[in-house]
Amino acid sequence: MLNELRYRFSKFMQGRYGVDSLSRFLSVVLLAVIILRMFIRIPLSGTITLVILVILYWRMFSRNIPKRYEENQKFLQIRDKLLGRFSDFGSNMSQMKDYHIYKCPRCNQKIRIPRGKGHIMVRCPKCGYEFHKKS
Repeated sequence: MLNELRYRFSKFMQGRYGVDSLSRFLSVVLLAVIILRMFIRIPLSGTITLVILVILYWRMFSRNIPKRYEENQKFLQIRDKLLGRFSDFGSNMSQMKDYHIYKCPRCNQKIRIPRGKGHIMVRCPKCGYEFHKKS
């Protein structure tokens, strides 16, 4: 019985877009709105929930795969721009114990210099500019 249901659903989903990163994000937003709605009275929250749910299912069951793929790629670009700043900060913080991280004054290339070497001349590997820094 359960295997037959799985088979029918997989047959139904053939040629349809399915779930991607944007769909997962919309699911999390939908869940957050539903939970907030339980505790806080938000005007139009029912409408917002319904709109997100319709968009979510519409994308999942869509047969226009190139268009949904393009939407997901735009979402991923925006997400990476926003989260990229935080990941740079985290990686810099983990290296701060052993290294100084400087930017080249000419091309803004990040350069990692070991701590405890005193005053040194730093050469940018990208543009070749030399500048004086304390490590």
